[in-house]
Amino acid sequence: MSALSPDLQRKLVEPLKIGDFELNSRVLQSPLSGVTDMVFRRLVRNYAPESMMYTEMVNATGLHYIKELPKIMEVDRAETPISIQLFDCRPDFLAEAAQRAVEEGADTVDINMGCPVNKITKNGGGSSLLRQPEIAEAIVRAVANAVNVPVTVKTRIGWSETEINILEFARRMEAAGAQMITVHGRTRAQGYNGSAKWEWIRRVKEVLSIPVIANGDIFSAEAAIACLEATGADGVMCSRGTLGYPFLVGEVDHYLKTGSHKPKPTPIERLKVAREHLVGLHEYKGDRGIRQARKHMTWYAKGFAGAALLRGQLCLVENLQQGLDLLDNAIAKLENPDHPIAASAEDLAFTVAM
Repeated sequence: MSALSPDLQRKLVEPLKIGDFELNSRVLQSPLSGVTDMVFRRLVRNYAPESMMYTEMVNATGLHYIKELPKIMEVDRAETPISIQLFDCRPDFLAEAAQRAVEEGADTVDINMGCPVNKITKNGGGSSLLRQPEIAEAIVRAVANAVNVPVTVKTRIGWSETEINILEFARRMEAAGAQMITVHGRTRAQGYNGSAKWEWIRRVKEVLSIPVIANGDIFSAEAAIACLEATGADGVMCSRGTLGYPFLVGEVDHYLKTGSHKPKPTPIERLKVAREHLVGLHEYKGDRGIRQARKHMTWYAKGFAGAALLRGQLCLVENLQQGLDLLDNAIAKLENPDHPIAASAEDLAFTVAM
């Protein structure tokens, strides 16, 4: 791994200041729809206790019309630092939602202006706001005026290759009151295809005075170092690299703080965390948690002999005991070398490239 430059290393060991709020880690766990619930955040925090976690994004319009908070907005009063992410295109509804987020315990409120999914953009939310900078600016101003915690923005570099407007957009967000911006180095049109264009994040960093967090293609500590060197960003946000691998944020954080690697978890250790994840989702959400756990379990089951077969079984799990039996049997086989299993080339070539 290439070492950080001395200037960047000095900056990265200092607290990250987001307005009046200080973070003791410059590695953040991205909000991920259908993933970053309270159970997942607890797992990530086991390995990165000082890193900022984010809830799944919350629809401000939906929140306006219900009395009880949706489960995706629920946070543990003991978990900090925590940010609640909101999305919508209505400044008044977002201001109201932000106040409820602060009441729930949010240390910061994040506005999603980067989600590329059609069902979000067609209603004016997510990355569609890149095409409506006046509305985006009004949103940030309304939310910043409504709450006494920092307001942050997560966005992309533009709508498409011919509509990359992140520099002017980012300036407007800062002027409206955003106190940190996270930039995913892809356009909306890219989705998650191709490579993140980190050079645009560097350009954003050069024109703003608020912290800039780099996002996109952070699948390892090595990638995080390369990204920080390329962008000069104030920190990195890990996203898809944490699917089935809640260790990543902690691994990157450890390296930035110490210059040394944490040992990688073994397949047995990963499956034990998968077991913990499964139990946690069942306790928190009941049968619905079991259904949601299927995708998580398959993400954990990679990189060892028999993983492909196990994935096929885990994606069909119907109840807690069935899932536990499958995981426990897989762990027992890995612990006992007297039970050899033919390994496929896919299993042995373990990657997290998703």
